[in-house]
Amino acid sequence: MYIFGYLRASTNEQDAQRAKSSLKSFVEEKGRRVASWYWENVSGASLKRPELMRLLDDAAPGDAILIEQVDRLSRLNDEDWITLKALIQEKNLKIISLDLPTSHTALSAHINDEFTNAMLRAINNMMLDMLAAIARKDYQDRRRRQKEGIEKAKNEGKFRGRQADLNKHEQIYKLRVINGLSIADTAKLADVSYRTVIRVAQSYKANEPE
Repeated sequence: MYIFGYLRASTNEQDAQRAKSSLKSFVEEKGRRVASWYWENVSGASLKRPELMRLLDDAAPGDAILIEQVDRLSRLNDEDWITLKALIQEKNLKIISLDLPTSHTALSAHINDEFTNAMLRAINNMMLDMLAAIARKDYQDRRRRQKEGIEKAKNEGKFRGRQADLNKHEQIYKLRVINGLSIADTAKLADVSYRTVIRVAQSYKANEPE
């Protein structure tokens, strides 16, 4: 069984490799090693993740995907989560997550008892579904709070000028903060300067409720 580490962060400002050392230490304590690492800066609410797809393509049946938390793998809606699980199950890949202790048995000595194996698979699948649902709800709650922050900023007159400017600000916010595009890509798509992207994104974040 080869172990593939998967690291993800939502935006380019966040360090996708932040958890690499803790994951590496965890595996080494179990007498194993990570065969390869895959990392990317992209939203967990999207299935458009080139590195995750490359990992799934590289992995062989019976291999394992190592993650820090289930939300690194998924903040997907139900339909996309079912799609991703199907891709994982197609190769009978194991998911090992630091926040899911029952998944750690995949690193232990092989369990020959068929019933025990079946029970562990059922428990892990159930827990994965639960944690994925929690991660999705957290994502939706954050989006709701961000929307409320935008409305609050508008109501308090934090953004002045023409309506066209407000629409442009919201476009920048969605591209940069919500979808996690780079400053360069956001500036290009919104047809504004890098400085404007940075200023608007920081302004929205400053008004985001805790």
